[in-house]
Amino acid sequence: MLSQRSIDLQLEIIKPLSLIGLLLVVQLTAAERSERFDNFELHYSVVNTTFLSASVAEKYGITRGERHAILNLSLRELFAENSASVGMELSGRTWDLIQNQDLNFTMIKESGAIYYIARFKFINEEWRFFELDFSPEGSKQKYQFKFKQQLYIN
Repeated sequence: MLSQRSIDLQLEIIKPLSLIGLLLVVQLTAAERSERFDNFELHYSVVNTTFLSASVAEKYGITRGERHAILNLSLRELFAENSASVGMELSGRTWDLIQNQDLNFTMIKESGAIYYIARFKFINEEWRFFELDFSPEGSKQKYQFKFKQQLYIN
């Protein structure tokens, strides 16, 4: 049986660890990026390909390298009680102070989810600008979305 002192000591150790875990969850939640367009939510992320495992990169034909990144997009239609992954017509471009590139998207369907991946190269510490035009599947509405992100070599 544990003494009260032993329990108190364990709680002193657990409290800071719980706080660290909570801070990590908050940071991960803040990293999720999405934008709402009427009853649709566009989720987006830019990832350096060095974060991808070799098997994942090979499966999707993605070149891993310190100056290679991908833009990952997913569109969800929002309902009162839930949401569903939705396809879209999509075009876009990316640029920095030196390079300008049209984005070529590959659609990936996995377990009921639909993702759109575009590959591009970047310069270390440079701001990268993105401009996307999309229309949800089954909708005549067209949306435009712009954002920027600074990228780093890992």
